[in-house]
Amino acid sequence: MALENIGASNRNDEFYRYKMPMMVTKTEGKGNGIKTNIVNNVDIAKALGRPASYTTKYFGCQLGAQSKFDEKTGTSLVNGSHSTPKLASLLEAFIKRYVQCYGCGNPETEIIIINTTKIQMVNLKCAACGYISECDIRDKLTTFILKNPPDAKKEAKDKKAMRRAEKERLKEGEAADDAHKKLKKKAPSNGKEHASDDGIQKHLENAHEVDDDDDGIQWQTDTSREAAEKRMKEQLSAATAEMVMLSVKIEEEKSLVQEEMKEYLKKGLPLSQLKTFISSLSEPPQDVMDALFNALFDGVGKDFLKQVMKKKKYLVAATQEEGGSQMHLLNSIGSFCGKSGNEEAAKEVAQVLMALYDEDIVEEEFVLEWYQRGPSGVDKSSPVWKNVKPFVVWLQSVEFESEEED
Repeated sequence: MALENIGASNRNDEFYRYKMPMMVTKTEGKGNGIKTNIVNNVDIAKALGRPASYTTKYFGCQLGAQSKFDEKTGTSLVNGSHSTPKLASLLEAFIKRYVQCYGCGNPETEIIIINTTKIQMVNLKCAACGYISECDIRDKLTTFILKNPPDAKKEAKDKKAMRRAEKERLKEGEAADDAHKKLKKKAPSNGKEHASDDGIQKHLENAHEVDDDDDGIQWQTDTSREAAEKRMKEQLSAATAEMVMLSVKIEEEKSLVQEEMKEYLKKGLPLSQLKTFISSLSEPPQDVMDALFNALFDGVGKDFLKQVMKKKKYLVAATQEEGGSQMHLLNSIGSFCGKSGNEEAAKEVAQVLMALYDEDIVEEEFVLEWYQRGPSGVDKSSPVWKNVKPFVVWLQSVEFESEEED
């Protein structure tokens, strides 16, 4: 079975550990009864850690066609004739929105459902970085997941099976290594290899003689405080350099997305095409929103509020896109205003949020949640939180008054 890396952004990484089977489809029937069968959908869904019914439903929602997954036979059918590349691109979109972590892009996430009378949410908890990603509640598949939550017992069983398979692969690898070492130790019968082994044997004998000369000498590691501090500094400098390189790489990737976004906006294409363009990007939704926001308002200072209202149509389109959300927009506003050089824009952040709130682009529950996370997060020292506090206090008072009236 041919395998490929999970996630379009990891397609060319030959050492990537998370893999899934390449999609295989088959067209069945004729005329009005024609259907597309995703033959190995169950195997793909198992590799993604999601029920096969979710991927099948997603294909149907995106193609505007009826879809059906048979639990007994494991058959996934979508009405109509659809090419494999088309379905594969939709699968990539599914992975980006319902499998990969919005923070680090890791596909090892767990679906967490919050379904109460007041709140209905589908979140993804990342096993790698712990980030909680919020799936767009307006997406049809999110509604389907709320009505058909994943079977916890089956999920646990699948995880155990995956861990068992991983252990077996490691054992097989170790056994293969041992067998390879034993073959190397055996003396071959042909001339060249025999001569080579004789050379190796002599080298080992010479090394043994050298070791014999060292009898009586005890080799010790310098455990003095100065030596320990020197070793620690060397290790820390290497780790720091690696972290700096990784940080530079991430920033370069973000700047590339921003340049790509700027080039798209320069074309002056219809606003209706922005949704399609955003969907085509393989980066995490938060990075895409950051790129859009920076491309729209880069260099804006005192006229921040004026420019936001002038270009609000782009923000509306971006928050309506399935991969985006109001929380992503709020995060982008916070990071933009918190940057060095954007102090003037930060002074108007409260007015900007008020305007977006009045235009129904952001809702109060998201603003309050965003603010609650902010002061205790990574950017807790940002001046944004101080500037936006009056607006948040006003929102809380409005919410309290509405609750009293109820």
